[in-house]
Amino acid sequence: MEHPRLFDPADTVVGRLRELCLLYPESAEVEAWGRPTFRAGKKLFAIAGASMHRASSVVFKPATDEHPALMELDDVFVPPYFGPAGWLAIDLGPRTDWTFVAELLDTSYRQVALKRQIAALDAATEAPLRTGAP
Repeated sequence: MEHPRLFDPADTVVGRLRELCLLYPESAEVEAWGRPTFRAGKKLFAIAGASMHRASSVVFKPATDEHPALMELDDVFVPPYFGPAGWLAIDLGPRTDWTFVAELLDTSYRQVALKRQIAALDAATEAPLRTGAP
């Protein structure tokens, strides 16, 4: 049975998530469960919309040692289905700190990516330093 689409493709929150997630090596957007998911190759690293009631959120996989501190934040919560496996979600809105969200997505990507994908990411991140570019 196909899931109904739970997001507007023109939604600005989804658009911002898309911009951040598709910067990663071998990343792809795949619609699943009626919402956009972002993958490092075949493995999920972000899901737009934790539930029907929290569509403006993103599910991510934190580093194990960061989990307790993240749970102290008011806008972070344990999402249904993914929560038991250690995933968390954060509500997104007008006051969202997108730099912080980008850091969460980076950690999530690194939790699931293959070694070659992480090496490509690290090489791309270090490239301006090697060339002396600002």
